[in-house]
Amino acid sequence: MRLTNYSDYALRSLIYLAVRPDPSLLANISDIADSYGISKSHLTKIIHQLGQLGYIESVRGKNGGIRLARASRDINLGVLIKQIEPDFNLVECFAVPVSHNDSEQGDHQTDLPVTFIEEEKNKSLGCVISPACQLKSVFFEALTAFINVLERYTLADILNNEDELATLLFR
Repeated sequence: MRLTNYSDYALRSLIYLAVRPDPSLLANISDIADSYGISKSHLTKIIHQLGQLGYIESVRGKNGGIRLARASRDINLGVLIKQIEPDFNLVECFAVPVSHNDSEQGDHQTDLPVTFIEEEKNKSLGCVISPACQLKSVFFEALTAFINVLERYTLADILNNEDELATLLFR
């Protein structure tokens, strides 16, 4: 499984805000971008979405900035990734949205934004084995396991070396 840079930068931004020496002080996007060496314009879009989702609080004005809107223990990594990752379609036969029932997904229950394509559409994509293929269900199981592991952790769980992270970020 591979996450996009978007998800990576979102997680890094939350880490940055969580390990600030004085969490009551506001941070700004430029400082976060500079600390990680990433694009400020790209990070602005990410911070905006994190704000819309309620992870970050924005304060406008001359002395404005951003800070965590929730305690780090209340930020579940799996939930966050499901909200911000744009594409969980691991293989082509996941790629076209259609309505589907649980039988197409086997016994796996999840709220992942994964869809399976109809057999006719799959044939037009060139996959002749789709009606008999079991690979998509194996991939779906692997994806579900990946997300389930992330759901066992919060932002607080990955900050047990908070002092070391702060030293690296705020030198």
